[in-house]
Amino acid sequence: MSPLLSVMREPWADPDIPLPRYATPGAAGADIRANLPMEQRQTGLTLAPMQRLLVPTGLRLQIPPGFEVQVRPRSGLSLKHGLTLPNTPGTIDSDYRGPVGVPMVNLSDTPYTIRHGERIAQIVVAPVFLARFAVVDALDETDRGSGGFGSTGRH
Repeated sequence: MSPLLSVMREPWADPDIPLPRYATPGAAGADIRANLPMEQRQTGLTLAPMQRLLVPTGLRLQIPPGFEVQVRPRSGLSLKHGLTLPNTPGTIDSDYRGPVGVPMVNLSDTPYTIRHGERIAQIVVAPVFLARFAVVDALDETDRGSGGFGSTGRH
C-alpha cells in the first residue's frame, strides 16, 4: 500500500499551483513546483551562473515514520539549462515539519529565470531502515578489500 503524505500550504502560497504529482504511471518521482512569493510571481526568480538559491515550494509535508522524501533534480533542467541540486539527493526526514525549499544551482554560463509554477525538482518517497552500529575488532574480508574510488577499473 502506498504511504500517505499529508500536505499543508504556507499561508502565502498560491493555491492554484498543483501539488506534487507523477507525470506518468511509471514515474518514480513526483514533480514539485516553484511557488513564489507574491512579489516574485510576475518576474520569477533568476539564478545567475554558479549562483545557489533556495526556491520555495509553499508546502510543508507530514511524512509517515519509516519513510523519507528524496529531492532530486529534473533531468530536463539539468541537461538543457545546467540547473541542478547541490545536495542531490536531498533528504526530508519524517520528523521535519518546516517549509519545503529546493536548493538549486545554475552550473551554466547563462542566467536562468525560474517561473512561478515551474516544475523545479522531483520527489521520491522511500523507505528508511534505521541501522544499529557496533564497534568490532575486524571486518569480514571481500575480493575488493579496501579499494576505494576507481579501484574496480574502467570496463
